[in-house]
Formats: sequence, structure tokens, C-alpha cells
Amino acid sequence: MSIDRFELVRASFGKKAQAVGAPSQKSSEYFGACVFDRAKMRKYLDPETLEALLECIDKGHPLDRATADGVARGMKEWALENHVTHITHWFQPLTEGTAEKHDSLIDLDGKGGVIETFDGSSLAQQEPDASSFPNGGIRATFEARGYTAWDPTSPVFIQEDTLCIPTVFIAYTGEALDYKTPLKRSINAVSDAAAAICRLFDPRVNKVRCYLGWEQEYFLVDEDLYAARPDLMITGRTLMGHMSSKNQQLGDHYFGAIPGRVAAFMRELEVEALRLGIPLKTRHNEVAPNQFEMAPIYGDANLSNDQNQLVMNLMNNLARKHGFVVLLHEKPFAGINGSGKHCNWSLGTDTGRPLMAPGRDAAENLQFLTFFVNVLMAVQRHNGVLKASIASATNAHRLGGHEAPPAIISAFLGRTMSAVLRKILEVPSDTPIRIAGKKERSVGLIEIPEIFVDNTDRNRTSPFAFTGNRFEFRAVGSSANCAGALATLNAAVAEQLLDFKKALDAELEKGKTLQVAVLDTLKPIIAQIIDTICFDGNGYSEEWQQEARRRGLDTETRVPEMFKAFTTPESVAMFTRTGVYTEKELAARNEVKWDIYIKKVQIESRVMVRMAINHIIPAAVEYKTRLLKEVALNQQVMGQDGCGTEIELIRRIGGLIEEVSDRAESMRLARKRANTLEGEYDRAMAYHAIAAQIEELRRPIDKLEEFVDNQLWPLPKYRELLFIS
Repeated sequence: MSIDRFELVRASFGKKAQAVGAPSQKSSEYFGACVFDRAKMRKYLDPETLEALLECIDKGHPLDRATADGVARGMKEWALENHVTHITHWFQPLTEGTAEKHDSLIDLDGKGGVIETFDGSSLAQQEPDASSFPNGGIRATFEARGYTAWDPTSPVFIQEDTLCIPTVFIAYTGEALDYKTPLKRSINAVSDAAAAICRLFDPRVNKVRCYLGWEQEYFLVDEDLYAARPDLMITGRTLMGHMSSKNQQLGDHYFGAIPGRVAAFMRELEVEALRLGIPLKTRHNEVAPNQFEMAPIYGDANLSNDQNQLVMNLMNNLARKHGFVVLLHEKPFAGINGSGKHCNWSLGTDTGRPLMAPGRDAAENLQFLTFFVNVLMAVQRHNGVLKASIASATNAHRLGGHEAPPAIISAFLGRTMSAVLRKILEVPSDTPIRIAGKKERSVGLIEIPEIFVDNTDRNRTSPFAFTGNRFEFRAVGSSANCAGALATLNAAVAEQLLDFKKALDAELEKGKTLQVAVLDTLKPIIAQIIDTICFDGNGYSEEWQQEARRRGLDTETRVPEMFKAFTTPESVAMFTRTGVYTEKELAARNEVKWDIYIKKVQIESRVMVRMAINHIIPAAVEYKTRLLKEVALNQQVMGQDGCGTEIELIRRIGGLIEEVSDRAESMRLARKRANTLEGEYDRAMAYHAIAAQIEELRRPIDKLEEFVDNQLWPLPKYRELLFIS
């Protein structure tokens, strides 16, 4: 072998944790040091420019060229003080990552030298090649023009020597080619729809904010062991590998002491994140060995999503300094928990009132019930497209097992809120709404608990769970851009709120009080959702699969088929009505999704076949040859008696080698046939079948790992990958 697995293991065990501590200052003293935040705006911008920029950020006013030039002057001064030499427009194309093209600040001064320049046009717009990024046919290869445009609501930041400007990315013809543009559209849509309802309760409301708190799960594996696993390097997951005798069954890793080298990585990551204004709050061991989690303080959805993308980049860069590689794949190891990115989502008014939490009086509770019920109705109406928004070739391996939610969208409310909804259906609409303490009992009123800590449990099998003051969208994958799921959720909620407002206005026109009109409008909705989308039981059970189908929920499990939900008439109407996507953008994005699905499965299939032929079969044949020599030598010396164990082992190994060879060839031919199909959807469905063949090929390989001499096995095993940190 070119790489000695045992040398790698010994080297890995000998690594020391790097002593990387936080700076000598308190965290609060260097938080946001690398961000052009409001404090720096006040320092580096003249009053007129500052006022115009804040109007743009807070109220959505357009940014004129004079203001852009003024902002650029201030940013340039700040950047040069921090030794910046380049700028880049930082954007989020449909590649599932981020992109940046660096331009130097220098320009010729006309005197044989150079001078640093940066103006409003460089700040506001750049022109990357729109045909080179996934676009679903919106831009042909020869139609290369596209634009990145500055998003002032997400602060500019510095990384190393580069000033990074968060931007949207659109085609020359105006279509969105990124994740940020639809997210921002959806935030505006849900704000407009929600604010119109909020003003019935509080006329001071001008805007409703959308909030996101993400929980990022990830694995760390030793860099040397990673380099010896072609499947990990190329696909991000182990395509083969027998389960370790010990994995997560003892639950001893969860919330356990963080290993020293891991803690050093976490400390440096947190320091760099805090400098970039990312308020990381928690860190801990997750359930699976070498699995961990981090989460920030809840924040504005657009900014929080940008920060998540930035954190993933930081993780990948910093882990190498500590001898690790970060795995963000949703299921890098079979038989243990996968990784998700729980998206905690809520809404709140610009007056400071949270809309997903019970209030201090009857009016606030009525408002809470209004939004609570309408969110659930939105999820019911569009459960299929919400599932499609989190679907991918990688997340398909995670959903449905080991604490990941199933591939059916339902909502967990807990006993308390389920009882509240049922109570509303039973009592007159003018029944008083009261805040109930944790120990009070119902006396015929509609009682909304003030504190939910003990009144609602958590359900790990629910994809969309209410957790007291927000909903937790648990089905989002760890490698995903949260914006895809959030844009879909926001659009669904915005549409439902528009319909609710129309129905509510009709009730108010009848002269009803606000409470009676609201509850009369909510009751038919509650009757629809309470036994349809709402489910507090075990989402893993076979009974739930059958029950979900009976309820009319989307139970599709084939990822390429799930994507079709984006282009149903209902989905197109929702997205176009709310202005989140055009019909052309939806069709294009499905083409991109199918293409990415095809390529990911295709890459896995190629890697699997080559590893089977180049790694597994040679090792198994070598061990079989040794056994044959041993049997021949024994029979030569001892006669024909004995060696039964060895002969049986030879037969088993020979059969498994033949099975590996046959399955590898069958998959190669299936891939060849799939590549001849026309149309992205048809090819994607063919590759869906190939994805199942990958798992079939894995079975005999994993059995061979049990039989072949440990010193001959060419790949680091699970017991090494999962327990070296």
C-alpha cells in the first residue's frame, strides 16, 4: 500500500492540542472588530452619508450614487487602517457554497506609480460570469453577463487582507441566481403581510422582522485518516465501513468533556467568529462520536444566514490548523446520528413584540394565536414544497432515522398548545383569553400559559416543532444554505397571512369585535390543522407513515420527485403572488437541483466502483491467497484432514469478492445507461436507482472488512475515524 494505515493511526494519536487562547481582552472588547458596523459607520462616515445609509438599511430607501461614494470613502479609510489590499463581492450562488472574486485596490496614478482607489460603483456592483455558475438554463454559455449588487443590510467585513461586501447575485435579465435574493424577497413579503395584521392590534407597527437561530452540527475527523479515505475526500462521507463495536450506544459522548484538540479548535473558531460579529453562544459534544454542535444568539434572518455561511467557511479553514477536517455532510457515517442544521424561526414587530410567544394580556395572546395558527396552516398547505426545500442527495441519507426527523412534514405543538386549540373550537368566540400560570387548571376560559418551559416537551422526530416562542425547522441539512428553506417557509406564511387578512376583514365588516372576528376566522383553520399537520407522536413509526398518507400529507421519499413540488400550480401561485420567485426562476432552480443530485450520486458511484476494484478486491484477494497457501502447506504436511475453518473462510471471501465485482460492474453499466437519458428529471430518477445500488454494493464490502486480516485492510476503519480526536 502507498499509505500505511497504522502509521497514520499512530501519528494521529500522537498529535497535541494547539494552545490557541482568546485575546487578552474580553470578548465584548473585540466583538465585531472586523465588521463595518454602526459604530464604525458613525466614526468613518459624514453625518449626511450616515443618515442616508441608515435610511437604506432600516427603511429600505434606495441608495443613490453620491451616498455610495461617501460610504466607499469611509470604508476605504477603515480598510486601509486594517491593512486591506483587496475587495471582493461575497455572494451565495446555487453551488451550495459561497463565491468571491478579489480585486486589488490599486490603480495607476498616471505618474508611473499606483494609488489605492475605491468608489461607490465598486462598492455597489460587480460583474461575475453568470453562465459559469449553476443557472438552470437562464443564461447560455455565450451569455455571460451577470451582476452582484451590495446588500447594505448585511455589514461589510474584513477577512485577512480583503474587504468582503455581501451581495445578491442576479442575471443580466434580472432573475435571481443565488440564495440571498429570494430570502430577502421572502422577508419583505412576510413582513408586509404580517404588519397589516399587526396594525389591527397595534397601529404603531410599521415592519415585522424575521428571525433565525441556527444550530450547526458537524463531525471532526483526523486529517491524516481523512487523507487515507478517498470516499471522504471526494464525497464527504464514508461509502463503505463496518460499524465499530462501540459507537454511540452508551450515550457517553453527548455533552461529555470536550477533547483538548477539539476545544482548541473551538476556541480559535469562536475568537474569529466574534471578530466578525458572529455571536456564537453554545458549543458541546453531540450524540455520535466526534460529532459536535455550535449555535449563535438568535438574530435577523438575512444577517444570521450570512453568518452561518461565513462560519462554515471558517470551520473548514481553521480545522486544518488543528489537524482536523470538518465534515458537514448530513450522514458521513452509517449506523450513527447524522448532522442537521436546526433552524429556529420566528417573527417580531419593530415595536419589540414577539409574535410567536404568548403575551402579557388578552390582546397579545389573541395576536399570538393568530400567527401561531396561520403558520401551522401555511405548513399544512405547502408541506410538500417545504419538504422539497430541505431535500438533497446528502440529506436523504439522514432523514428518517437516528433522531433526524422523517421525510414527512408535520408540526409538534405539545399537549398544552394542542389543548388550547381544541378549547378554542369548543367555546364561544367572545370567551375571555387569560394568561394561565403553570399550575392553574382550566375553568372554562381560553388559557395561554405564560411560561412554556415545563408545559411543552420536545419531540426529536418532528420536522417542525413549536418550542415555546418559536418554531424549530429541524429537517434542514447540516451542509445546506438555510436561505432555501427559509424563503419557502416565509413565502408560505406570507400567502396564508394574506388570505387570513382578507377573511378577517370580511368578518370585521359585519361589525364584530376584533376578538370575535379573529376567533371566528381562526376556528375553521384550526379545524383543518388540528388533526392533519399537527402530530405529537413518534414520527419514526410505520403507523405514522400510514396515518400521514391518510391525512393527505406528502409522503414522497424520492428526492428527484420531491423537487417537482416547486413547480406545481399551487406552489407557483404562492411564490409568484408573494414575489419570492418567478415561474422562470422556479423552473430553472429545479433544473439546478436535479443536475446537482445527478452529479453527487454520479461522483459517489464512480468513487465506489474504483475503490471496490482498486482497494477492496486486491486486499481481499491477497488475504484469500494467503489462506490458500496456508491450506496447501497444511495439507502437504498434515494430509487432507483439518483446515476446515480456513477453507470455509476462503469460500466466504471468494463469494463476497465475486459479489463485489458483479455489483460494481452492474452499477457501472447502470450509470452508463442513465447518462444517455435526455432531460434532467429522467436522469435524476435513474440516478436515484443508482443511489440504492451504492448501498447494495456496500453490504458485501462491509462483510469483507470483518473477514480480511486487519493489517491488509487498506482503509482507516470506523473505530479509528470516530474515536481519534
